[in-house]
Amino acid sequence: MGSYFRIITAAALCTALGIGAQAQDLALGGQARFIEGAAADAGWGRGTELTLSISQGVPWRAFTLIDPPRLVLDFREVDWTGADPDAMDRSDAIKSLHMGPFRSGWSRLVAELAAPMVLDRAEMKVSEVTGEASLALRLDPTSAEAMAARSGLPRDPRWDLPEPRAKAAPRRAESAPLRIVLDPGHGGIDPGAQRDGHNEADLMLTFARDLREVLRRAGYEVLMTREADVFVSLEGRVAMAHDASADLFLSLHADAIEQGVAHGATVYTLADAASDAASAALAERHDRDDLLAGLDLSGSDDRVANVLLDLARLDNAPRGKALAGHLVAGIRNAVGQVHKRPQRQAGFSVLKAADIPSALIEVGFLSTEEDLRHLQDRAWRASMAAGIRDGIAAWAIEDEALGRLRRK
Repeated sequence: MGSYFRIITAAALCTALGIGAQAQDLALGGQARFIEGAAADAGWGRGTELTLSISQGVPWRAFTLIDPPRLVLDFREVDWTGADPDAMDRSDAIKSLHMGPFRSGWSRLVAELAAPMVLDRAEMKVSEVTGEASLALRLDPTSAEAMAARSGLPRDPRWDLPEPRAKAAPRRAESAPLRIVLDPGHGGIDPGAQRDGHNEADLMLTFARDLREVLRRAGYEVLMTREADVFVSLEGRVAMAHDASADLFLSLHADAIEQGVAHGATVYTLADAASDAASAALAERHDRDDLLAGLDLSGSDDRVANVLLDLARLDNAPRGKALAGHLVAGIRNAVGQVHKRPQRQAGFSVLKAADIPSALIEVGFLSTEEDLRHLQDRAWRASMAAGIRDGIAAWAIEDEALGRLRRK
């Protein structure tokens, strides 16, 4: 019962502060760095107490979300370098921990709760002697209904400043090069699959940068959904593609499987019904990452909008399927190896840019030693990038010819 998780941050000298609110914008600056801390069950039926010792009193807020039940802590900001959630002891009330950069200037910790709980108390104090700040929180058991009534993303203009958004790119002229948006999967608080000290988010960012250069040298215009280790929601990734008036959207991933052996690249396109159970499970896992990063998706389903999206998808689905076929052929020719079932379909949220041909490429499997070695090999990445480039080129020629027929 008395298990623990450890979190801390490192420090500068501050005055002692008592903060009895669930969000506080302290007039302090700088980034706190991770050291250690503790949290534990208060006893059977008495809730859970969390104490985070942090080195300086950075601005913070705490709130809960439902479906699944989660506690979310935001900081401006904490460097989580060295933090290993899997190695941390945890209270029985906490199923999993996720932490990392969330957006520019923000860090986030998300605790997935084993059952509904309400945030009863959240208070930060800063030591006059050491400058270390202590954030104490208490969670009490409750019903699902009561948690729902007290949960949700807090609305505070000091915190909810929008991310700077680039002006929508103008529609390209027919003679202009294809505008391609590359989407390195995961990032920030969501590292994706992890093996032997490597994580999917970092590997895909490296590969996306390599691929961007290969595509630019081929004459394409290339943008990326993230340029650093930051979290971008699935919805935000799709919105970026729309804002850029993209001609093509490619999401890049490298999965890991717990059972069996799999290797080689797989290309996915969007479908309501997955082509197989493994594809369905993968899509569900990718979408769940957004929830565990602390996003509130309640009330986001609009049936009228979904009907319009479905109509756009009906017109666009053949283009996406053709794109996947050409990508598989290009990758096979370039690296000589793809998955035994290289072209699949599943309901990935990140592919729901209805009017933009889209594909999700699982570049390989971190759980397979050979694939992991390939992803760290600059020469292999160059060959894979060349295969994707060749697939895009072949698809673009075919798509343009079919487009002329459609316009007649």
